[in-house]
Amino acid sequence: MENYILEMRNITKEFPGVRALNNVSFKVKAGHIHALVGENGAGKSTLMNILSGVYPYGTYEGDIIVEGEVCKFRDIKESEAKGITIIHQELALIPTLSIAENVFLGNEQTGGKKGFIIDWHKTRQRAIEMLKIVGLKENINTRVMDIGMGKQQLVEIIKALAKDVKILILDEPTAALNDEDSHNLLKLLLELKNHGITSIIISHKINEVVEVADEITILRDGTTVETLYRETDEFNEDRIIKGMVGRELTSRFPERNSNIGEVRFEVLNWNVYDPKDPTKQIIKNVSIYARRGEVVGIAGLMGSGRTEFAMSVFGRAYGVKISGTIKKDGKEIVMHDEGDAIANGIAYATEDRKSAGLILIDDIKRNIVLPCLSKVSKRLVVNENEEIKISEEYRKKLKIKSSSILQKTGELSGGNQQKVVFSKWIFAEPDILLLDEPTRGIDVGAKYEIYCIINELAEKGKTIIMISSELPEILGMCDRIYVMNEGRIVGELTAEEASQEKVMQCIMRSNKEVIIK
Repeated sequence: MENYILEMRNITKEFPGVRALNNVSFKVKAGHIHALVGENGAGKSTLMNILSGVYPYGTYEGDIIVEGEVCKFRDIKESEAKGITIIHQELALIPTLSIAENVFLGNEQTGGKKGFIIDWHKTRQRAIEMLKIVGLKENINTRVMDIGMGKQQLVEIIKALAKDVKILILDEPTAALNDEDSHNLLKLLLELKNHGITSIIISHKINEVVEVADEITILRDGTTVETLYRETDEFNEDRIIKGMVGRELTSRFPERNSNIGEVRFEVLNWNVYDPKDPTKQIIKNVSIYARRGEVVGIAGLMGSGRTEFAMSVFGRAYGVKISGTIKKDGKEIVMHDEGDAIANGIAYATEDRKSAGLILIDDIKRNIVLPCLSKVSKRLVVNENEEIKISEEYRKKLKIKSSSILQKTGELSGGNQQKVVFSKWIFAEPDILLLDEPTRGIDVGAKYEIYCIINELAEKGKTIIMISSELPEILGMCDRIYVMNEGRIVGELTAEEASQEKVMQCIMRSNKEVIIK
């Protein structure tokens, strides 16, 4: 008889106007890594929120069975009491507190007869022990804001381990991590498996899922498609993607009718300093150009300066002591702020759509028209009929899945949020689009749709500058690629000559030159 630590039977969950889950069932074996995959909006996070008590018993139909016992969790505390802990994509850490304080937040180590007083000696000792388990070598008194995203993810896992976790749920754990941190995190999951901890991982990075998972359950449109087992089933990316999208994806990247014209945009001798430390130079004498109808990629490792460069170009949204020249159609343009950038036909789609790209508490309609309210207003009064008309047009054109244009943007899946970001900048009618990680945290089906939008814009003569941490994406989408490292351009490759190896060679060569100097 199979040893299942968890079973979810016939789970159905409805939101106003939407059935998020329809009779979903799946089982998880004790001590295994079980992956949950599906397109944005397939119901993965909703299912895990039910399991972890975020959506309490009574708000859904079906049964949760943990170690043979039917559970009716009324809140997160009750699920944690059964050894279930969820780590959300947006980490629940307090940046200004120390690692030790964050590890035992809500799980304070108390002393005294009544247990109301925190025992700081016990807190520190246990924190040191927990850090050793995951191999985190930071001082326990270090503030969380002073460590990188990969180490913050480890702090979240330590928090879970400190609660005697049996089932660890990780929602997109590597979405914001570089390749090295992602590899280390996956390695840690395998080590936790050896210690008997069961993990459920939600991820859009199919290659990572294939690497570590024992079983993979595929959801599509709120229903269970199937569960694949490493030992018996076809366990590869193509097979999983077919289950997710319901069809074969013969190519991950759509073909584009290339119609590249003259040079449209130039950045020359661009220098930027850190706003927190004006003596530290972040961007060092960078020069790039992009033609009309061209998709230009900027590749590089995390921390190479790609985002800082794009933001500084977009109306000096980042940096101090900025120097250099920006030309559009051969003429120099001067921008003092983001408004000047938009007025000059330049748009920047940020990598952080949730906190910087959208107003999540506002509806789709308002988010789409916000960058150019002047186009739907007269004498400072917004024409609501025009606002509705335009928003509906973009909702249909970009296939944004929502109940209506009045749905709050924060309620949309990641892929649909990204489409709203694209909608608002397309509405602004820019000539140059700076796209920073345009497909981060979204599934392969939604990615393909975003790629089609990018190609369509390029075919219309728009100039696209695309930043991505995923080298296959850069290689598959771009006509030309700049390689960036340590704030400098260290290579330029055409689409024909570019490869992952050549991009990394540019980076490694520049690192050697720095060491020699």
